[in-house]
Amino acid sequence: MRISKSPWLLHYDGSSCNGCDIEVLAATTPRFDVERFGIINTGNPRHADIFLCTGGINSQNKDVVRQIYDQMPDPKVVLACGICACDGGIFKDCYNISGGTDTVIPVDVYVPGCAVRPEALIDGVVKALKILDDKADRMKRGEYKSLTSEEYAAKLSGEKKDDREEKGDA
Repeated sequence: MRISKSPWLLHYDGSSCNGCDIEVLAATTPRFDVERFGIINTGNPRHADIFLCTGGINSQNKDVVRQIYDQMPDPKVVLACGICACDGGIFKDCYNISGGTDTVIPVDVYVPGCAVRPEALIDGVVKALKILDDKADRMKRGEYKSLTSEEYAAKLSGEKKDDREEKGDA
């Protein structure tokens, strides 16, 4: 049985203007009907297969995003929806925004837009379902284990250190 037959989705609003959140809700209406793919919206990370994040990451929500991600069972897929979740968007240069979702957890699918359109969101969810099945198959064969948020942060800091060493700034 494929996980993608009935995936559960957890939607988290980081620090957005709520434009993308409205479009996420629009995707569940009869006009777009993302639920035809078996998607069930949940509020519990322990039940979620897909983590859909909107808005940028700031100092107040980065620990919450990490905690939600770490509470989700493997395999899991992360969608960054909207340009703010992808790279910080129009708020990127603000003092309190550290960037997109991938500054704290690994992202599998980026769905840009301001605000993200329901059609684009559904396309991103379909891509996420394929990734979810692939991860599940690789887990069964013992070839895959997702990183924790701490392991991902260590990997990011290692990459930043390597970048400084290459430039001679270390």
